[in-house]
Amino acid sequence: MSGFRTTGLVKRFARGVETVTALDGVDLAVAPGEFVALVGPSGSGKSTLLAVLCGWETPDEGALTLDGDLAGRRPDALGWAELALVPQALGLVADLSLADNVLLPARLRGVDEHDRAGELLAGFGLAHLADRYPHQASLGEQQRVAVARALLLRPAVLLADEPTAHQDRGHADRLLDAVRQRADDGAAVLLATHDELAWARADRVLSMRDGRLTEGAPS
Repeated sequence: MSGFRTTGLVKRFARGVETVTALDGVDLAVAPGEFVALVGPSGSGKSTLLAVLCGWETPDEGALTLDGDLAGRRPDALGWAELALVPQALGLVADLSLADNVLLPARLRGVDEHDRAGELLAGFGLAHLADRYPHQASLGEQQRVAVARALLLRPAVLLADEPTAHQDRGHADRLLDAVRQRADDGAAVLLATHDELAWARADRVLSMRDGRLTEGAPS
C-alpha cells in the first residue's frame, strides 16, 4: 500500500508581467486507505496541486514524497495501477469507444480486464453506451467513463478533479461510493470537489484558498 506527502510545495505561474503563486507552502499527507476531500473556490489552487501530485507540473519549491510500495519513484513514471487521475478535461480518446476508453489502462499494461470494465460500465449506468464514441455521449456520461478508466486497475493512489461536477445526485452517489470503496481497499484518495456529498464520505476535509491549505471545510 502507498500514500503520499508534500512539504512546502510552491508553484508560481507568470501571468503577463505578474507572477501568480498558485501553491503557497502546501503541506499535505494522505495515508493508504484514506479518502481526503479538497474544497475551495475556483482558482484557489486545487487543480494545480493535483497537477503537481501526478507529475504534470514541477513545483518551484518543496518536495513530494511517495511512501510504501511507491517509495523512491516519481509520479510521472507511474502507470495507471500505481497512480490514476480523473482530470477536469476528462481526456477521453475521441476515436475509441467508451468501453475501449475504460480499457485503455489495461491494454497499455498488457492485461485483460474486460470483466472489470463491464462491471464498472454497468455500475455507472453506461453498459448500453459501451460501443458509442465520446462525441455520442453526454458530458456526464463521459465523466463517468473517465472515473471508470481511473478505477479499472485499482490504483494505489487515486486523484480526481471535480468528478461529480456533471452528475445528478443518483450518479454522483454511485461514483462516490466507488471512490470510497477504493479507499477502503487501501488506496490513498484525494478528491478536489465542490460537492458536499463527497465531504460526507471523506475521512477528512481540507480547504484551499489562495494556494494555502487548512484543515476542515470552509465556514
